[in-house]
Order: sequence, then C-alpha cells, then structure tokens
Amino acid sequence: MDSELQLIERLRAILEQDPAGTGPAEVVIASGDDAAVTVPPGATATSVDSLVEGVHFRRDTASLRSVGHKALASALSDLAAMGAEAGEAYVQLGVPGDLAEEEADELAWGLAGCARGAGVRVLGGDVSRAPVLWLAVTVVGHAGRADSLVSRGGAQPGDIVVVTGELGGAAAGLVLLERPELGAGLAAEVAEGLRARQLEPAPRLAEGAALAAAGATAMIDLSDGIASDAAHLAAASKVRLVVGLDRLPLADGLEELSTAAGMEAVELAATGGEDYELLATVPEEAAEALKAMAAPPTVVGRVEDSAGLSLVAGDGTERRNLRGFDQLRAPRSPRDRA
Repeated sequence: MDSELQLIERLRAILEQDPAGTGPAEVVIASGDDAAVTVPPGATATSVDSLVEGVHFRRDTASLRSVGHKALASALSDLAAMGAEAGEAYVQLGVPGDLAEEEADELAWGLAGCARGAGVRVLGGDVSRAPVLWLAVTVVGHAGRADSLVSRGGAQPGDIVVVTGELGGAAAGLVLLERPELGAGLAAEVAEGLRARQLEPAPRLAEGAALAAAGATAMIDLSDGIASDAAHLAAASKVRLVVGLDRLPLADGLEELSTAAGMEAVELAATGGEDYELLATVPEEAAEALKAMAAPPTVVGRVEDSAGLSLVAGDGTERRNLRGFDQLRAPRSPRDRA
C-alpha cells in the first residue's frame, strides 16, 4: 500500500478525472488544501453517513467499486429526502493493512461514478489506518431558501402517504448475494436487478426535488425499512401514519425469491431496508400534481390525528411484529449481517 500522501494523491487523481460539475455552490478552493472553500447559495443541508466492513458490507460479497458507490449514494439519499440539490461531498477513509492499492482505486472509481451520476464534486476528506475498511461520507446540499427544504416533522392529519419506486429489492439482492442458489428460478436480468439494488442504489434526488415542489409536508428516505422509517416520520410529526401493506409497490422478482427462501415478500419489503426510496406525506389536493412526476409515487396510506404507525394487512389486521433495521441491535437476519 502507498504512503498516506501517495494514497491521497491516487484517490484525488481518480476523483478529479472528468469531474461531475460544479453544482450549485461556487468552489473557491477544492481538494488538496487544508479545507475546501465554497460560496453556497441560500440554505444548505448537510448529512453524514458511513459504511463499516462486517456491519454494512463484506468484501467477499461486494466489490470495492460497489462499496464506494454505495457509501456516497446512501449519504446523498438523505439530501434527496430533504428535497435539496446535491452539491459537494467529503470522504473519510479507514484503511486496513490488507487493502491493496488496486482495491483503493476501485473504491475511488465507485465514488467517482456515483458522484458523476449525481452531479456532485468530491472536494476532500481524510485517510487513516483502521482495523477494518470503513468510509464516512459527508454531503452538502443546497436550496434557494431554507423553507423550501422538507423535514420529517411537518406531516398533517388528512395528508396522504406516498412512496417512490419499488420496495424490497435491496433486501432480496442481499439474500441472492448470500444464497445465490435461490435465484435459480429468476430470469437473469431480474436477479441482476435485485443484486444491483443492494450493491449500487440510486439516490432519488430528482424525485425528492419533485415531491418538495409538489408541496410535500414531510419526507424521509427508506434506509432502514418502512416499518422503522415511517415510525420515525410519525414521531417527528406527532401524527399517526396508517400504511396498507397490500399497497406497497414490490420489486420485480421479490415474490418468487421470497417463496424460494421461505420468507414473506411483504415482510422483506417493509423491514429489509436499503432501498433508498422516499416516503413522503403530501396534502390530498396535491395528488394530481404527483401524477406529473416522471415516475409518479404510489399512495400507500394516510395521516391521522393520533400518534404512531399502523401497518395494516389486506384483511384489515394490524401487523405489530414488523420492525426495520437498527444499527445497534444484534443481528437477526441476512440484511443485518450485511
């Protein structure tokens, strides 16, 4: 492995090739100095996310390129949930002794690919020795005004609850990575799509901006599963969310894989996490505006004047046994073991 300075220069060379663009902020001093200097417009939104080997990924099931991509994508998903325009990113890298130079390059190429796709510039970071490989990514987003950003705390009784995209794909992809034989009954492109949802998620930045523009009152990204994340939004807004499990949009191939694995498709969709789709509440009168989105979200529930979260099955019974991922809870499923 290179020295610290040599490694930093290698990473900078990769991340600065074909830069994604300047984003909404003016960059005065970029990577290579003691700190980056930017002149941002209006309001900023800042978030930090991390991936730790053995907790969030394993090198025997995930390529280093996909780890780099996912580290940035998962952080950018938080900006999507605010309706912010992505701007800059900063990466802190913990390097174990067994990480080869070409593996560090793969990480950087994964970061660079995600940054390019999202229009983000990586402006700096830090490198340190570590007992395992880990990445901590700080992302900064921008908005013209602070009141155009969407928090978790604004849902109102009478709002509808919507979800972008499809759910359960990332959890199913993890099952396939750990037990590839279960994909024997799936079409090759379907199985590959599920694995991609786990390894290289796409932050829903355009969808977040569109939901904010349509008048979303509250929003959160589905990183830990709707069973957890919808409860977080309900608590922040001091309301009750009633979500119909039979309304959840399921990823292609989820039903077949769940059957092969002896699992319940709706449970994977509600608790698996890492889909990085968006859950939002919007006034009922804004429902028509949502249909104009490039990929209109699915209405999955309603907001009531109470507290908590109700996950309701198609027969009207409440499923109280469903819970999403908790970073500090002992592993209980393939998704927890990463």
